Amino acid sequence: MPRTIRLYVRWVDAFNRRVGRIIMYLVFVMIGVLLFSSVSRTAFNSPLIWSVEVSQFLMASYYLLGGAYSMQLAAHVRMDLFYSHWSDRTRAVVDALTIVLLFVFLGALLAGGISSTEYALRYGETSYTSWAPPLAPIKIIMTFGIVLMLLQSLSTFFKDVARACGEALE
Repeated sequence: MPRTIRLYVRWVDAFNRRVGRIIMYLVFVMIGVLLFSSVSRTAFNSPLIWSVEVSQFLMASYYLLGGAYSMQLAAHVRMDLFYSHWSDRTRAVVDALTIVLLFVFLGALLAGGISSTEYALRYGETSYTSWAPPLAPIKIIMTFGIVLMLLQSLSTFFKDVARACGEALE
C-alpha cells in the first residue's frame, strides 16, 4: 500500500481511538445525571425536567461518537453463519465489498445530518418538551459522529484491501 494510505490509516485509527476512549466515560456522566435526578425526585420531592433529556443526549453522543471506535475494535454485531468458515482472504474480500454499501448508507446519513444541522442552526430549532433545549448541539455531534464513521470505514476498507492482497496494514 502507498505511504499516504498507511499514514491515513494510522492517523484515523489513532484519532478515533482517542475519541472513543474519552467518549466511553459519558456512560458514567449519564448515570450520574440519572442518579441525581432520582435522588432529587425521591428525597427532596423536586423532579428535574431536564434530566431525562440530558441523559438521552449523552447516550446519543456516546453511541454516535463511539461508533468509529467500536468499528475499529471489530466490536459491532456480525452475523456469523458462514463468515467463520471462510479463509482470512475471503473474509477480507467480502468485508471490502460490503463496506462499499456502508459508504452509501453513511453518505445518505451525512447528507441528512448536514441538512438537519443547518436547519437547527438557521431556525434555532428546539425540542418539543417543556425544557425545550436547542437541538443544534446534538445535531452537530451527530454529524461529527457520522464523519468519524466514514473516516474509520475508509480506514477499514484500506485494511481489508491490504489483507485481501496478502499485506498487513495496521
